[in-house]
Amino acid sequence: MKLEEISRRLSLEVQTGAGKLDAEVTGGYACDLLSYVMANAKEGNVWVTIQSHPNIVAVASLLNLAGVVITEGGKPEPVTVAKAEKEGVPILTTDRTTFEIAGRLYQLGVGQAEG
Repeated sequence: MKLEEISRRLSLEVQTGAGKLDAEVTGGYACDLLSYVMANAKEGNVWVTIQSHPNIVAVASLLNLAGVVITEGGKPEPVTVAKAEKEGVPILTTDRTTFEIAGRLYQLGVGQAEG
C-alpha cells in the first residue's frame, strides 16, 4: 500500500514530503524511543510516534522509512520540517492517539503477512 493511500484513508495531514507519498509501505512500527526504532523498524515501514524533534528525520532517513506519523496533535518543530524537506522524509500528523493509528494501520493490512 502506498503512503498516499494511508494518508487519505486515515485523514492524515501532510506536513512534509508531499512528493514522496508514492512510497510503498512495507509495514509499520510504533514507538517513541529512538534507539528501539533504530534497532527494530525496517526499511519501508511507516513509523508512528509522538516525537516531533529533528532526530526523527535522522532516524527515518537512516532506515529509509516510508514516512513518519506524529500522533496526538503533535506538530513537527520548524527545524524538523526544514530537515525533513531537505532529506525527503514525509511527515504526517493526526490528532488521533498512537494506539488508534496503529490499530487502523493494522486494519488496512499494514504489517500483516500476505497469504
